[in-house]
Amino acid sequence: MPTPSMEDYIEQIYMLIEDKGYARVSDIAEALAVHPSSVTKMVQKLDKDEYLIYEKYRGLVLTSKGKKIGKRLVYRHELLEQFLRIIGVDESNIYRDVEGIEHHLSWNSIDRIGDLVQYFEENPNSLEELRNVQKRNEEEQTSSS
Repeated sequence: MPTPSMEDYIEQIYMLIEDKGYARVSDIAEALAVHPSSVTKMVQKLDKDEYLIYEKYRGLVLTSKGKKIGKRLVYRHELLEQFLRIIGVDESNIYRDVEGIEHHLSWNSIDRIGDLVQYFEENPNSLEELRNVQKRNEEEQTSSS
């Protein structure tokens, strides 16, 4: 299994390739706000671990293993963003919160969050009930302050 840092790179490379058709070291460095030399080191490690194929000065391509993991990592990130929106987390906190938790949840937990997101999508009345609970709790917090 890739480390959290490796996951960040694989996820970013996957998204760049999906969006632009390619991923260059400079693009990855810019997206992750790291030095190109750090990207080169990680890309070489990912190549050694068979997540991608890297040829110096020619670019890189994800292997089928890398594509499969990249797709799953993007799904995890998007699902967690969707979940936090559904439960009412402020938009300004969502990206940072997802970055903070995504590597610390098991895939079993991710699957259960996916079930909950699906449940709320299929049962809008339940989502309205959640909003009512949140409103009551906020009112209680405000009145007790």
